[in-house]
Amino acid sequence: QVQLVESGGGLVQAGGSLRLSCAASGSIFSIDVMGWYRQAPGKQRELVALITSGGNTNYADSVKGRFTISRDNAKNTVYLQMNSLKPEDTALYYCNTRNIWSQVSWGQGTQVTVSS
Repeated sequence: QVQLVESGGGLVQAGGSLRLSCAASGSIFSIDVMGWYRQAPGKQRELVALITSGGNTNYADSVKGRFTISRDNAKNTVYLQMNSLKPEDTALYYCNTRNIWSQVSWGQGTQVTVSS
């Protein structure tokens, strides 16, 4: 019911920055939590950051102090500002939403590659 489209991924050198965007459409009226996950080759998908409808945030320890999640409810968009990128941040980044009935939607993913 919710369609998610990520953008902003790319290739960047270590220490650089990227800003990911995820625009939601469809049955957006019930979206509660929006977040970002990532999956690197050979690794499990992990939570990077999330933000609730009330603006509370949570971050993986590995990205605290470097990444910032935000959302624009008027635009139905969630952002992930990624600074001081490291090669270990290289992964496919997925946008995620959860509605008030705990139903989850996923985007197709956007690739982030950080060169060393």
